[in-house]
Amino acid sequence: MQTSGLGLTVVLVVLAIFVIIVLLRSVRIVPQARAGIVERLGKYHRTLLPGLTILIPFVDRLLPMLDLREQVVSFPPQPVITEDNLVVSIDTVVYFQITEPRAATYEIANYIQAVEQLTTTTLRNVVGGLNLEEALTSRDQINGQLRGVLDEATGKWGIRVSRVELKAIDPPLSIQDSMEKQMRAERDRRAAILTAEGTKQSAILTAEGQRQASILKAEGDAKAAILRADGESAAIQKVFDAIHAGKPDQKLLAYQYLQMLPKIAEGTANKLWIIPSEVGEALKGIGGALGNFNEGPGDDQKPEGTSSTLM
Repeated sequence: MQTSGLGLTVVLVVLAIFVIIVLLRSVRIVPQARAGIVERLGKYHRTLLPGLTILIPFVDRLLPMLDLREQVVSFPPQPVITEDNLVVSIDTVVYFQITEPRAATYEIANYIQAVEQLTTTTLRNVVGGLNLEEALTSRDQINGQLRGVLDEATGKWGIRVSRVELKAIDPPLSIQDSMEKQMRAERDRRAAILTAEGTKQSAILTAEGQRQASILKAEGDAKAAILRADGESAAIQKVFDAIHAGKPDQKLLAYQYLQMLPKIAEGTANKLWIIPSEVGEALKGIGGALGNFNEGPGDDQKPEGTSSTLM
């Protein structure tokens, strides 16, 4: 009896384990943004959507889950020959998304490898029709052509290529050196042009400033000369009016001229004196007046205390 009870216990334990395994294989949970392919007896049965699902144990088989999110794949550098027979190394990045899980499972064995090989082939075809300069400056055009070809080719695989980017285009080292020298020469040329333009503008501004300064100085000198002339004119007019108001005679004028002679003689450049004829006549009058003064009245008529000699 003990042996029978032990055997029954073992059977029950085995049966419980079997039930648990069946339940685990029957109940499956599909995460969000995932898809599962169910095969029944080796044939495609259905595509599992996110959520809880029940499978028939030992009849249905769930294949590995497929990621429905957009995926980014970076491919290693690929050597590509341009139209001018230069070998460039190009890195590509492909953005794609699985839209049909059944096609991605049964239409292609390895869609990642297929996308890589298709990208390399298409890239060589597109870049092969461009020279190096066009390849370096036409990235958007190359990206658009690659995306169009890849999207059309991968559509039957249940894959949609959303974007293709050229991460890097590396020309040969000799070409890189030549391009660097060319860019350096271009920068030097632009720097020389900017320096020349700056020098030119500086010279123009300096000349303009000097011209304005000369104009202002000339205007100031002209105004000063006018003011001096006006002052001298007013002074002459005032002296002239004063002289005429005093009604001077020739003797007074001659006497004033004689007083000015020492001041005229002070200049080292005065070698020639010009004496008006009226001054000579006035000097004669002064001489006569002085003679009459020396002669004066007779000795007997001289006032007491008056000398007869003019010192």
